[in-house]
Amino acid sequence: MKNQNIRFASVTPPRYTMKTMSTIASATTPISRRAQNCAPSPTLAITAKANALKADGKDIVAFGAGEPDFDTPQHIKDAAIDALARGFTKYTPSAGIPALKSAIAEKFARDNHLTYAANQIIVSCGGKHSLYNIFQALCEEGDEAIIPAPYWVSYPEQAKLAGAMPVIIQTSDTTGFVPTIEQIQAAITPRTKVFVLNSPSNPTGGMWPHETIKALAELAIQHNFYVISDEIYEKIVYDGNQPLSIASLSPEIYERTLTVNGVSKTYSMTGWRIGYAAGPAPIVAAMGRLQDSVTSNPTSIAQYAALAALAGPQEFLNEWVSEFDNRRKTIVAGLNAIPGITCQMPQGAFYVFPNISALLGKRNGDTVLSTSDAVADYLLSEVGVAVVPGSGFGADHFIRLSYATSMNAIEKGVTRISEAVARLKG
Repeated sequence: MKNQNIRFASVTPPRYTMKTMSTIASATTPISRRAQNCAPSPTLAITAKANALKADGKDIVAFGAGEPDFDTPQHIKDAAIDALARGFTKYTPSAGIPALKSAIAEKFARDNHLTYAANQIIVSCGGKHSLYNIFQALCEEGDEAIIPAPYWVSYPEQAKLAGAMPVIIQTSDTTGFVPTIEQIQAAITPRTKVFVLNSPSNPTGGMWPHETIKALAELAIQHNFYVISDEIYEKIVYDGNQPLSIASLSPEIYERTLTVNGVSKTYSMTGWRIGYAAGPAPIVAAMGRLQDSVTSNPTSIAQYAALAALAGPQEFLNEWVSEFDNRRKTIVAGLNAIPGITCQMPQGAFYVFPNISALLGKRNGDTVLSTSDAVADYLLSEVGVAVVPGSGFGADHFIRLSYATSMNAIEKGVTRISEAVARLKG
């Protein structure tokens, strides 16, 4: 049977000279609409700007990067070295090696009370790739994706790339950046296809109460939409908070959930690029077909390292989280001591998301700081502190700071921010 979505050329194409081809190229702008509509990452942009200033010899305190500053544990690096030595440098199955998928299934059972078979799990080139695969597998033109703001910068862009319309629910620091059930209900339409749940959250560090997660599950079942549960920060939580995997609540929501995780944040393996997702087998199979055509397998060596991460010792995490906790308390106290800045205490991850509303409208000379982008530019140029503007997260009255850096950097950076704020007029 012929593929109706493929056209075979049946005529001899015209012959073009190099001059003709050059004329054609210069007369057109061959950038697709989807690429033009895809916004650049503000996190990567501010990191690149800070790195450029550092390369010029400037003393920069960087709060931009969303990655742990700890080194990848040695036993994980040793596993990668061993994989190299044993020649595991060839193609693997596109969806991941069986041993890693087995370790992921054991992790889900142990940590999340979820049972997944191998054909319900896919390993991808980072958590971002896992999310992209999900949007591409589930969404079409005319679908809607409900996304609470503040949101991770890639969620709306990935929805748009799949043809879906992002439907943004605005939340507030006064409610812990968690939407009310009434807000969620008001956002649901017959076109709702997915809801994006990220708890603990990037950029806020907030966590959803269990009761709100349960209420979301009931709405997903009632209105028959899927939940994309991004649980990448589940191991970095404080004050006795316990994350809850929404898929574990009932068989009905289990069939409507795609659970996303990875080794980047928990094991300080951001550069290794291993993420994974689990969900209904037909959806995972569709994600696998997409991955076949786009990337094939994630790096073979990184997969063996990820296997060692998931199956190996976990005790070091307590030390890391304890250190993050100390930094969290220090940076929140320091920011709240600055007039015009208020900062909620995060419950998880390694970000703070202070409210800078009182700074907007103030002046630096003749320049009015009217947006979070302007505040971020001012802090970087005036005192050498790199923060990420909240505009990219859908919250322009905020900025994001990562405390995945040294205590010395935190104290120095907060002192500089205080000095910069004190210089503002108006």
